[in-house]
Amino acid sequence: MKTEQPNNPLHGKTLEMILVYLVDHYGWDKLGTLIRINCFNENPGIPSSLKFLRKTEWARKKVEELYIRTLSR
Repeated sequence: MKTEQPNNPLHGKTLEMILVYLVDHYGWDKLGTLIRINCFNENPGIPSSLKFLRKTEWARKKVEELYIRTLSR
């Protein structure tokens, strides 16, 4: 049974999809300014950033919040 979540902008989105969208939208430099974490500022890359974000809940929440704010503009 599939549960629909029409009011949840994160539903069906993977962390990788969210990160790729934000990098495409802002670029690494701007993303590193908006969310001050080293994986966005020091030798940034999708695989290393995903590894960090999957282990660090507070950072993942910041990325998800930025994604939601970006979609609502």
